[in-house]
Amino acid sequence: CANAEEAIIKVDAGRPLQPATLGDSESLRVGDRVVAIGNPLGFSNSASAGIVSAMHRQIGLSAFDDVIQTDATINQGNSGGPLFNTRGEVVGVNSAIFSPTGGNIGLGFAIPAEVAGPVVEQLRTSGKGRRGYLGVGIQPLNEDIAKSLGLPKNRGEIVASVEPTG
Repeated sequence: CANAEEAIIKVDAGRPLQPATLGDSESLRVGDRVVAIGNPLGFSNSASAGIVSAMHRQIGLSAFDDVIQTDATINQGNSGGPLFNTRGEVVGVNSAIFSPTGGNIGLGFAIPAEVAGPVVEQLRTSGKGRRGYLGVGIQPLNEDIAKSLGLPKNRGEIVASVEPTG
């Protein structure tokens, strides 16, 4: 948000608030340090540090799955909190964990800022977030496939299947 009066959720803090800056999650690299903020298990204003463990991870979260994996401690209640880079920019929105017990085991996931940013703008301008749907199944582009297609790097996705009505 440009200022607190343009926020999607208005907070009456009794003083002007400085909104966090949305950063470039595409510039993140595995090993970069990050900080997850949230309210895990009811403990408000908690912060935990970690690193980016993987980019463009597919975890079956939704049809629009392409998340940042981090070992920063994310527990129940962190969802919706920001994932910051070392410059204090929001590079992700904490969204999920994988755990056999429901507690943190170092597998936390955040929606990248490049995905969340346009949704925030849609909410701000129209009050609704809408995403397109193609009706295709995708798979990550790996090094072998990129090489066989003559691509310079293994970033992106490949259409692996098309739904009958897609």
